[in-house]
Amino acid sequence: MKPEKTTIALALIIIGIIIVWGTSYVMSNTANASLPWEIYDNSLYLSGLLSISLMSVTMILATRPALLERPFNGLDQVYRLHKWTGIFAVIFAALHWLIEMGDDVIKAIFGRGGRLHHQDFSGFVDMMRDAAEAVGEWGIYLVFAMLVLTLWKRFPYNIWRYLHRALPILYLLLVFHSAWLAPLDWWQQPLGLLMALLLTGGSIASIQSLSGKVGRSRQVQGTIQSISTLAMGITEVTCQLDTKWKGHRAGQFALVTFDRIEGAHPFTIASADQGNRQVTFQIKALGDYTNHLGDKLKTGQPVTIEGPYGKFNFKRHKPKAKQIWIAGGIGVTPFLAWLESLQDQPELTPVAQLHYCTSNSTTDPFVKRLQEACSGLADITLHVHDSNQGEKLTSDQLLTQHKQTDTMEVWFCGPSGWAKVLEKELRQRLKGSLFFRKEAFELR
Repeated sequence: MKPEKTTIALALIIIGIIIVWGTSYVMSNTANASLPWEIYDNSLYLSGLLSISLMSVTMILATRPALLERPFNGLDQVYRLHKWTGIFAVIFAALHWLIEMGDDVIKAIFGRGGRLHHQDFSGFVDMMRDAAEAVGEWGIYLVFAMLVLTLWKRFPYNIWRYLHRALPILYLLLVFHSAWLAPLDWWQQPLGLLMALLLTGGSIASIQSLSGKVGRSRQVQGTIQSISTLAMGITEVTCQLDTKWKGHRAGQFALVTFDRIEGAHPFTIASADQGNRQVTFQIKALGDYTNHLGDKLKTGQPVTIEGPYGKFNFKRHKPKAKQIWIAGGIGVTPFLAWLESLQDQPELTPVAQLHYCTSNSTTDPFVKRLQEACSGLADITLHVHDSNQGEKLTSDQLLTQHKQTDTMEVWFCGPSGWAKVLEKELRQRLKGSLFFRKEAFELR
């Protein structure tokens, strides 16, 4: 499978840190320890460096930097990178802890004789280094616990969210640990400059997060104008926003706060921009927060919208590429917004096949809306796949009318597991190139 931008970015970050560390290692490696202790000491320092550096990147990405949206094709992809830098930070923290615990094994096998003597400290500095060591040990335990809760999907999101919001405090404690225990000669080398930049950036991001300033410049106030309950457990909410809202493009999403205690949740904007500062969200009951959302909301209730975010649009990457849109369930919302935006400008409609997959086409409210929206757009061919009728969309069906030497561009919004299967099969079958764009809203 073709590596995604986030995978490439993560690899480049790790490789870049290792290269800078290697440069500093060569510059400072004047004393000779025995090989076992040389490997031990440098493995300990490198694993710790990678961990705190990736934690710093994770904290910076959590501020939702708008300048990264374009290179990564949307904030959802930036958050995907945020998730994986955090996971790898914990992996390297675990490695750092295991190496630290293994010094007794090295002593038992090779003895203390070949180990370099560390610089002696006294007074205030010694006290601070002891405190930093203790903080680091307990900090790593807490990081491990947070990773377990993050990967344990059954752990309630509303509780996890509050624990996740406390991570900036934990990060600042680990900054204290790293700054005091890093080798002194690092601070006179390029590695020290890199660490200073990352620790400073991560600390500023942590303070922003703790003070609630993340995304504040893109927040708009409004009120709920209407609420309706559709079939299949879908709640449609239309909001009227104030004059600060500058509009949106079809296919974008926003972070929506209906209740301060519940916090913000990402929802795709299901309506095209009509210039009246109204946005509509179609929210399916998929978890502990959305299951009873329709019962909690009231007309006239205040709402905070942050955004818009996202680069999920139907513009072709190659003029002659065959374009295919695939939607599963509530994933149809960006496509509905696209179709709605094209009603007054049918000449801008791309030639595309829209495949909508549903569990029951007779009760699905989106089927009729899709049919009506596509009826005036001759270049859009709609295919409805009803799983109750055994009509499951496969890569074979997508390739039936497609030459395997041509370029295919697929825009997908639906279950992530299904997306991975389709993309893998299409890449294996296509002899030409494949562009596969999907949303990545899974934050845990």
